[in-house]
Amino acid sequence: MTQINSDRTAGTIAIDVCAQSNGQYLCQISSSLSDRPDDTMNFYGQTKEHAIAIALEHLADEYREKAEESQNIDSLAVEISDSGEPINKYYHVIVHYEEISEAESKFEAVHNTMMGNTIVENARIAAIEIAPDIEIEPLERSRE
Repeated sequence: MTQINSDRTAGTIAIDVCAQSNGQYLCQISSSLSDRPDDTMNFYGQTKEHAIAIALEHLADEYREKAEESQNIDSLAVEISDSGEPINKYYHVIVHYEEISEAESKFEAVHNTMMGNTIVENARIAAIEIAPDIEIEPLERSRE
């Protein structure tokens, strides 16, 4: 079991969702944990949940980038043991890809997106070095 360190960072993430006259939704999100605590960001969605998802993905992307940059790791560096063997490390790799797809059905939109290497080639990929015993459960692909 992981012990909780008393060195805490406290703050809030505020989310406010408002219906718009065009039937869409505006999600305003701000975080007191941000470098810009007075900065409110606006995101639009088709539903309340869609607007919230877009806002949280944007916020998560900011924090993934900060986590990766704070490690200041040379991505090509390989640590070598005393015996001359490369030392494997553990990384939490997060791939984020979004697109607007025009298709005849949801199935076609998903299928067309999965074809080829488009997702990998155009995704934002974060690789954050982690301890081998950290309790992270990677998200799994949902099966429909």
